[in-house]
Amino acid sequence: MEKLTSLEKLQERRNAVMAERPEEKPRIIVSAGTCGQARGSLEVYEAFREAIVERKLEETVDLKVTGCHGYCEAEPNALVLPQGVFYANLKPKNVADIVEETIVNNKVAEKYVVTDKVTKESFSYASELPFYRRQQRNLLTLNTLIEPTEIDDYLALDGYAALAKVLGSMSQQDVIEEIKRSGLRGRGGGGFPTGRKWEFCFKEQSDRKYVVCNADEGDPGAYMDRSLLEGNPHIVIEGMLIGAYAVGAQEGYIYVRDEYPIAVRHLRIALEQARELGLLGDSILGSDFSFDVHMSRGAGAFVCGEETALLHSIESKRGMPRQRPPFPAQKGLWDKPTNINNVETWANVPLIVNKGADWFAAQGTEKSKGSKIFALVGKIRNTGLVEVPMGITLRELVYEVGGGIPDDKQFKAVQTGGPSGGCIPEHLLDLPVDFDALNEAGSIMGSGGMVVMDEATCMVDVAKYFLEFLEGESCGKCTPCRMGTPLMLQIVERICDGHGSPGDLDALENLAKTIKNCSLCGLGQTSSNPVLSTLRYFRDEYEAHVHDKVCPACLCPSLIRYEIDQETCISCDRCRKACPVSAITGELKQHNYYIHNHLCIRCGACEEQCPVSAISRLPGHEPPVQEKAGAAVTAAGGERKDG
Repeated sequence: MEKLTSLEKLQERRNAVMAERPEEKPRIIVSAGTCGQARGSLEVYEAFREAIVERKLEETVDLKVTGCHGYCEAEPNALVLPQGVFYANLKPKNVADIVEETIVNNKVAEKYVVTDKVTKESFSYASELPFYRRQQRNLLTLNTLIEPTEIDDYLALDGYAALAKVLGSMSQQDVIEEIKRSGLRGRGGGGFPTGRKWEFCFKEQSDRKYVVCNADEGDPGAYMDRSLLEGNPHIVIEGMLIGAYAVGAQEGYIYVRDEYPIAVRHLRIALEQARELGLLGDSILGSDFSFDVHMSRGAGAFVCGEETALLHSIESKRGMPRQRPPFPAQKGLWDKPTNINNVETWANVPLIVNKGADWFAAQGTEKSKGSKIFALVGKIRNTGLVEVPMGITLRELVYEVGGGIPDDKQFKAVQTGGPSGGCIPEHLLDLPVDFDALNEAGSIMGSGGMVVMDEATCMVDVAKYFLEFLEGESCGKCTPCRMGTPLMLQIVERICDGHGSPGDLDALENLAKTIKNCSLCGLGQTSSNPVLSTLRYFRDEYEAHVHDKVCPACLCPSLIRYEIDQETCISCDRCRKACPVSAITGELKQHNYYIHNHLCIRCGACEEQCPVSAISRLPGHEPPVQEKAGAAVTAAGGERKDG
């Protein structure tokens, strides 16, 4: 590639790219992020290529493979432009029909469009789909149009135009003021105003400064940053270039999880392309501004999402947080002023510069501007990546975008903010999704994980799950987190096992508050959120576990029992054969099957094997044989002896 040595050269390159791309040319765009590839999107892409070659349409049809389109429930999927037809859950054998109908005959291949599972209504066009209709896809729309390994695709969509604007007509202070005026807040979880953070770093005097992109996305079920880096790495690089110019940095790092192989590959290619074109390196676009970006690959430690731990990891030290102040803007990477933002924050910067601060500030709420990307997962019909305006309610997200709860079950809670977030109950479904409202409800925005739970979820078990994760991810540096998190987990495990005592709930709450107030970093300070939020909104479930020794959701094995419905049972003998401890008796075709719960180990094998769903879980339990025998002796007035 010829180096772009001036602003004019960049515009010439863009014009040349656009001249080769007539808009009327049909385009077939296959979604191929990590989730798409896992479900066979590359095989679908290859089938499209073969069908196009077979019909000699190579010159008239543009076939692209892009990053994630967001609608993970519909993977593999394809978008046909300019019509905007959306085809879902494709298999390679479907592709020839689509090419024939949509490209050759200019019709919709109705068999492969999205059909609503509840209403049975069909949607042929992406703009009609309920999943997309309520979204505000400022960033994710670009994922559907860009082949991530082709820099020309990004240039064709005004890529690096924001950088050119900054270098050509804006001072460092101008850029910072524009970001401040936009109201952009950090999308990594803290929600600190981005422009103010940049200003702090700009004002520091140093012979060297750094900017860092935090792509260490470790929340279970979250994949927002991964999908942006897989689908449009150049927008993140451009955002970093603008930020580096604004604060006076000469060098940057993108700290990305090595568990994201596609993101790592696409990012490496994008950095090489940017250097080759002269968009990274010395005298960028003929200016006095020089800057380069390196990629640092993290090993998957959750604590390295905390910015000071991340900086230690880049320096090849153990990823552990340190006391603040001094803040990274004062003393960061190698003790030099360092500005850190996450992937989504950097990606918003070029849009703000191109479209103006007023455009961004007009979206969202008074204190939470713009749009936010969430990974909508769990007990929800439309799983996927969604980008919505700040201030949308949880109800709109769950029922309009997400399509509601499958299997006619009731909504119970939504957990926001990853493992350090909180669980929000049904009566708060009309809560607006913004930084302040979520904090007041006992949760956090986090980087954007959102796990939906239905009526079959045990909230005590949910708290246990996240505590298990956080205990394993604690770096161990500070005592409250190192010792307090395992103690919280021990209490919750005891409650789930049916051994909880009345004093456990107060002890758990006091311990959680102490850890929250005394821990060194954000991981420890928020590790109590799953406990505190579930105690706040679902205390009755804890009390049922402790006082009544039952699990209302019938999930905790020690606090449930199994029962066979004799009217439904077909006496097929599968349950008896599946039981590993011979806790089921009965005779084939005799309708006399029975589960002896004092022998049952609650493994669920019988429930899984029953072909007619005749086996049910019920709250409560039956004591083991020896415990029952002892109780019987005591009731008869005898002395209980346990050997």
